[in-house]
Amino acid sequence: MRVLVACEFSGVVRDAFIERGHDAVSCDLLPTEQPGPHYEGDIMDLFDDWSLIGWNGPPDLMIAHPPCTYLSVSGSRWLYNKDGSKNKERWEKREEALDFVRYLMDTPIEHICVENPVSVISSQIRKPEQLIHPWEYGHPEEKRTCLWLKNLPKLEPTDSVHEEMMKLPKKERHRIWWMGSGKGKERSITFSGIANAMADQWG
Repeated sequence: MRVLVACEFSGVVRDAFIERGHDAVSCDLLPTEQPGPHYEGDIMDLFDDWSLIGWNGPPDLMIAHPPCTYLSVSGSRWLYNKDGSKNKERWEKREEALDFVRYLMDTPIEHICVENPVSVISSQIRKPEQLIHPWEYGHPEEKRTCLWLKNLPKLEPTDSVHEEMMKLPKKERHRIWWMGSGKGKERSITFSGIANAMADQWG
């Protein structure tokens, strides 16, 4: 099965599918952090010419992680300036980000998952089919993640560690939000337990 992992530099999801025998390629403007099949460039290039990654047509499955900088609900506070006026540039960036999500969702690929934190996608495009947490997949952390699905079943939890997680200090349970500013890249990496569930259940 051919799998495209869009907007992924870490290789976590890509490698989970490769380990199970699938032909998986990641794509991002950044280079891959782990050696493996990766297209460094604009994903639009691939939609125009799949031969760039050695394919003669679209993948069977695309898992996309569009950048959440201008989509996340937490970033909405920057839509207005301190004087109450609209931050025109920020609004334009949000619309561009939403257009990119629409493009990904409407791409003629049979099976699609678009992944993002709680964001304006829900109010501006449509509500997600599923909301998951890392603790459902073996990671004792909380991070609400939305999945917009096309022709895919909802992910089944594989290893709930909720009870163990609740014994941890809040700072550990919410580790990803205590990283400090400038850590968006680290926050965007998919948890391996979720990647493995995707590969096992959708592969």
